[in-house]
Amino acid sequence: MSNYNQYFLKMADGTLKQINPFTGTEVWTVPGRASKPITNSVPATAKKIEKKKKEDYCNFCEANYLNTPPEKERLVKIGKKYISLYNQFPHNLNKTKPIFRRIPNLFEIVTMDYWKKNFDYKIPDDILKIKNEYLADKKGREHVFHIIDMKLKLLGIEPSSINEEKKIEMADAFFAGGHELIVANRHFIKDAEYDTQLYSSGEMTPEDHFQYIKFTIKGMQSIYKNNKYVRYISVFQNWLKPAGASFDHLHKQLVAIDEWGVSIEREMALLRKNPNIYNEMGPNLAIYFNLIIAENDYAIAFSDIGHRFPTVSIFSKSEKIYPYEFSDDELKGFSDMVHSIHAALTSQIATNEEWYYTPLDSIDIMPWHILIKLRINIPAGFEGGTKIYINPMSPYDLRDKVITRLKELNQQKKIAKIKIGEECCTKQNPLRYYMRQR
Repeated sequence: MSNYNQYFLKMADGTLKQINPFTGTEVWTVPGRASKPITNSVPATAKKIEKKKKEDYCNFCEANYLNTPPEKERLVKIGKKYISLYNQFPHNLNKTKPIFRRIPNLFEIVTMDYWKKNFDYKIPDDILKIKNEYLADKKGREHVFHIIDMKLKLLGIEPSSINEEKKIEMADAFFAGGHELIVANRHFIKDAEYDTQLYSSGEMTPEDHFQYIKFTIKGMQSIYKNNKYVRYISVFQNWLKPAGASFDHLHKQLVAIDEWGVSIEREMALLRKNPNIYNEMGPNLAIYFNLIIAENDYAIAFSDIGHRFPTVSIFSKSEKIYPYEFSDDELKGFSDMVHSIHAALTSQIATNEEWYYTPLDSIDIMPWHILIKLRINIPAGFEGGTKIYINPMSPYDLRDKVITRLKELNQQKKIAKIKIGEECCTKQNPLRYYMRQR
């Protein structure tokens, strides 16, 4: 049995000292800080919005499809079926109403030049064909050059100073790049009256959120398929500006990288020493300290320790380790848990959603898990000088607030059926990733 008390210690004055078992981050929660309940009511500072037949509040909105790079895929619902449409030309964009769209990011974190110059990356023939056909279409060509010129202006470059050949080369990033966005169809909720009534993950139905996760995973598969040098795809969601969002319009980001990243490297090193570490330092630790929030047959959520921001961790219980291997039932169960937590946290709280899963080229395996971090505090001078972070909300406060909201949402039938708080009968070692047969 791990000595859990070395990671979570309550001092005589009530200060909670936490060390995250995976990152080593030290966090203190000091007593006496006021903490409000989580609510989704319209705040007094909210402003009335002008209602539009087609939303045009930002470049991700329905009226502004041509202000984003050429679309790679859209998900539409016809009757009860969900169908993907690929590489739609400009004249087709308004013929269907997408639930989600997959589009290139205008400003890539890892650029097309990165892959070309460091790996001699060659665009696959089928992608080149799509690009050439789009540029051969009059409206398509106008769209591509409009986006290139817009990007150049934002970079402070005069578009007329760049020749046509160079602009066409720049467009490679739109068709073969590895930084994509999964954009939701709405900016505000239906019948919204105020600017705070944004369409967030938690405002979706459980079914729509399942499709959101599933569509995101399809995007991951597409990136892996088109670039053999990709070792990992970072998947994350920044909700609201305090969490780093450029637009208050719901979207996930997929960023292809040629390494695992420091977090995954560190976790894999721990995993090699203790193959059951995700059970021991995840749900087992949460059980020991009564931090479990909710669970169902496929996932478990708990208030996590040792994070700079209040954090809810959601772990898959499946033996499957790659998101794209999950059955629909497994994926729906996992999605339901993630959706429930987002719904409980409301659209009013800025959050980061971070995905963690086994890299393609790893022989060590980890369970798929998602961290949802509440961006309610700003690390300052004390943190920088000591590397001890002050988190204003204790794991227990977070647990209680989320459980209270989940019970309300359950009564209102706004979330899928899950066990909440004391209803959970979690046993030790609920994660089955270690049973995976390689």
